[in-house]
Amino acid sequence: MNEEIKGLSPAFVWKYFREILEIPRPSKKEEKIKEYLKQFGLKMNLETIEDEIGNIIIKKAATLGNEARKTVILQSHIDMVCEKNNDTEHDFEKDSIATFIKDGWVYAKGTTLGADNGIGIATQLAILADNSLQHGPIECLFTIDEETGLTGAFGLSKDVLKGTILLNLDSEDEGQIFIGCAGGKDTLAYFDVEEEVAENALISYSIKVKGLKGGHSGDDINKLLANANKLLVRIVWQVMTDFNAKVSEISGGNLRNAIAREATAVILINKQDQVKVEEFISTLTRSFQREYAVSEPDLDVVFEKVPTSPVCFTTCFAQRLIRSLYACPHGVMAMSQSIPGFVETSTNLASIKRKGKQIVVSTSQRSSIESSKDDIANMVRTVFELAKATVEHSDGYPGWTPNPDSEILKISTVAYKDLFNAEPEVLAIHAGLECGVIGEKYPGLDMISFGPTIKGAHSPAERMEIATVQKFWDLTLEILKRV
Repeated sequence: MNEEIKGLSPAFVWKYFREILEIPRPSKKEEKIKEYLKQFGLKMNLETIEDEIGNIIIKKAATLGNEARKTVILQSHIDMVCEKNNDTEHDFEKDSIATFIKDGWVYAKGTTLGADNGIGIATQLAILADNSLQHGPIECLFTIDEETGLTGAFGLSKDVLKGTILLNLDSEDEGQIFIGCAGGKDTLAYFDVEEEVAENALISYSIKVKGLKGGHSGDDINKLLANANKLLVRIVWQVMTDFNAKVSEISGGNLRNAIAREATAVILINKQDQVKVEEFISTLTRSFQREYAVSEPDLDVVFEKVPTSPVCFTTCFAQRLIRSLYACPHGVMAMSQSIPGFVETSTNLASIKRKGKQIVVSTSQRSSIESSKDDIANMVRTVFELAKATVEHSDGYPGWTPNPDSEILKISTVAYKDLFNAEPEVLAIHAGLECGVIGEKYPGLDMISFGPTIKGAHSPAERMEIATVQKFWDLTLEILKRV
């Protein structure tokens, strides 16, 4: 499978990326990729460790003449976001990822590609396997469950690493070197569902918002993308207000760190309002398409009759739920006052899911300022508490404070300029990286994060630019030579 990427360069990197595509690795279900890594270490006769939480560490000695160099930690995470289009048949726990190439980019067929962070893993393995390279001592750290809770970073053993420099291989824009990231936390609201028998005279319709790009709730939050949950709630709130519609179902989004691409509700309306409601939703759909004409060209709303639901939410409950979802903030809340163009604080209305007798609303907040992160999380909390939901926060994770005087930053920026005759951008990122958590475990680590260009991460539109993989590889090797 994936023969089309077999001949790409650098050959070793693409070889291992191709092998990784064959291995299922959903978050929290990384047993197969862990076994693959342990077998790789055994085959290469390299010291291989699994720590208490399940992270894999593979160590390689310095090449001849480089023994006195500082030890460098190369780090990536082994899990991937598992998103697919509704019309794609794929079991992420069993099936391999199928790819195709278009216009210089590698895509997956209807699913996430897993370049986030599979290309980091492949790069580490290529370095471990190639004995012709020049480098000091290397420790390759492969962390588990980054995407759903940074579990591996939080549980990392404090005595397993000896390195003083860390290269995080989990960034997604070639030509950019990151020296800081936002911290984050999740806020979840639990609604106890209240239902009643639906009136026989009512007819049921489903409303589906679809065709959105989705994307990473940190890195893409400032790209004016639509959130399917927010659009759906606008429609449902309006038909409840104008046509006394009842609501029997609502769901949307999937992952806490992804912007919702699709959302669906089932409403019940009076038969005499059928034409008016259809006309209203058509009008509102055109309004959405005008609002997002540039960022969401494929946005669509499908409104169709479905079998009549025997039960629906009580009016009181539906109003509490829908009003709170409408009021819940989403998007960029503040831009940095010190770093031009850098998102400082944001929140994402990630998912709405029915779980038994409850509806669970998941949101995530990010900020590079701890107090602002707590403030927006509390803002979301109070919205749902006003609607009588039970609300809880996750423990969250810390940010990574930029160090513009970093030694490894200076080495990498000079290396980049010498290789490519251009200055790299030095930035902080609004997405969460494991650097902040690992830095707390190992105080004093000198860290940067970089990678090839990956677009649409956390969505089936994920793609990786082939030419940038070579530049990523060249830069990584050059940094290792210069440490």
